[in-house]
Amino acid sequence: MPQRISQRLLEIVNALPLKSGIRILEIGCGTGAAAREISKRIGNGHILAVDRSAKAIQQAIAGSQTEIETGRLSFRQVAIENFGLENGEKLFDMAIAVRVGALDGRHPEIETQALFRIARALTKEGKLFIDGGNPLKEISLGGYR
Repeated sequence: MPQRISQRLLEIVNALPLKSGIRILEIGCGTGAAAREISKRIGNGHILAVDRSAKAIQQAIAGSQTEIETGRLSFRQVAIENFGLENGEKLFDMAIAVRVGALDGRHPEIETQALFRIARALTKEGKLFIDGGNPLKEISLGGYR
C-alpha cells in the first residue's frame, strides 16, 4: 500500500519547476513518497531516487511498483557523497534533497564531496534544490562544476 505524501513534502514537490521529459535526481528519498508524486508530473521524464539506507530503498521499491513499471521512477541505494552516473546514464536536469544530513552543514567534508558528485550528475544548467527555504532554496553549484 503506497504511503500518503505529507503536506510538507507536497508543498516541496509543488514548488519544483517540473515539466514533461525532465530528469530528476532525488537525494535521500526515504520510502519514496516524493519520488512517486514527482513521477506522476513529469510525463515521459525520469526520476532516480537514491538513499544510503538499504531498508528505505527496499520500502520505496515495495511501495512504488506501479510507478517503477511506467519507467519513470527508479531507485538506487547509494550515499550521495559516493554517487556516480552508471555507464550510459544521462545527466539530470535537477536534483532535490529534503532533510539530507550530508547537505545540512553539519558535515562540511561530506557536503563538499556530495556537492561535487551532484554537480557532475547534472547538466550545465542543472539546479539543486533543498528544503529550508519557503519551502525550497536553490544551492549554487558554480564552485563545484
